[in-house]
Amino acid sequence: MTTEFKRLTEVDSSEIIELMNNPLVRRHMPLATSCFGESDCEEFIAAKERLWKEDGYGPWAFVVDGQFVGWGGLQRENGEADLGLVLHPDHWGLGKTLYSEIIRRAFGEMGFEAVTVLLPPTRKNIKGLLRLGFRKNGQLEVADKTFLRYRLEKRQSSIG
Repeated sequence: MTTEFKRLTEVDSSEIIELMNNPLVRRHMPLATSCFGESDCEEFIAAKERLWKEDGYGPWAFVVDGQFVGWGGLQRENGEADLGLVLHPDHWGLGKTLYSEIIRRAFGEMGFEAVTVLLPPTRKNIKGLLRLGFRKNGQLEVADKTFLRYRLEKRQSSIG
């Protein structure tokens, strides 16, 4: 299996649009309130590219064996590196592998001491997150939606 981390600009926007409109994916994205169209995709990619320019890091497109399977990675949220992972349901089994590579990069070459994850309060199954070493770290309001924040310190991870 060949896994590539590419920029979102390197992926056909129709594949991103299809992913972002998938009902199983949207169920976990409280900020996705309307149909995600071409102009939404253009704005989304431009916003993610601005993160790369301003912060030196941002989300990647994940391509496995030549196929776009999702996007995610790290972006600054409230002054911290926040980890997100949005995969097509056909590829949810790749989450642990992609997560491990993101964390390796975050605590290795990128030099972060901690990363956070934001989850909506409706997301009840967090046992896997806790097993990875994340601990509850308050909550955060994003676009009038409440998210629970979990934090992983480099020293608490299997990488640190």
